[in-house]
Amino acid sequence: MTKLIAVDMDGTFLRDDKSYDEEKFAKIYQELEKRNIIFTVASGNQYYQITTFFKKFPAVVYVAENGALVRTKEKILALHAFSEENVKKIEDFLLKQAELQFLVSGVECVYFPVQFTDAYYEISTKYYYRLKKIHDFSEIGDKVLKFSISCPDEKTDYYIRFLKKNLGNYCNVTSSGHGDIDLILPGIHKAHGLAELGKVLGISLTEMTAFGDGGNDLEMVKEVGDGVAMSNAAPILLKVANHTTTSNNEQGVLTYIKNNIL
Repeated sequence: MTKLIAVDMDGTFLRDDKSYDEEKFAKIYQELEKRNIIFTVASGNQYYQITTFFKKFPAVVYVAENGALVRTKEKILALHAFSEENVKKIEDFLLKQAELQFLVSGVECVYFPVQFTDAYYEISTKYYYRLKKIHDFSEIGDKVLKFSISCPDEKTDYYIRFLKKNLGNYCNVTSSGHGDIDLILPGIHKAHGLAELGKVLGISLTEMTAFGDGGNDLEMVKEVGDGVAMSNAAPILLKVANHTTTSNNEQGVLTYIKNNIL
């Protein structure tokens, strides 16, 4: 029996226009609360960004930054940050790659190096609600949770392999595709974050249902009791999922919850 539901956001819970059926979700959420089923967002995005979608639902729990930060509205439950030494090594290497632009995600804010383009900054403001421009990395007085890299869309797979080869000793390389690559701590991913949350709540991974569409959802969909892939999911995810549901634009997450869990 499902005791916790975890949903990825982009390409999974959200439609392509970044909306969801709030009226339908409110009814489903009310039923979940009656049955003591925890609703959790498991996203690669910034905590302060994903909370804006659930202002009316304060009990939602968040596994943010691809598992590096687990928290409720009130408090942090788990936190995993890079060492200062490894942050420096990763920053120095990324700055030498002419085609790459990147952000540095901290607990309190995301940091944007000013040498990158205005267009990249404008795009970043849509995904990171606490975004600060910096002239030098020494200005970051925050624990670093993740590096978010932008590369040419058609070179995503190449750069995943390239970064794994050169930075694999310091970080785990993951991607949701389409020119977006994340560098996170080794062993830290959404499934790890859900396991940590489960220890706090007394819920095992086998008692969870998780929904995803991209490569950074792979571990979570594989390790929970019921891993569900969207019909628009990456082929690698469709292969490992226990079940599939309709696409994000068809609100497949809500349909599956209503038909299979409630």
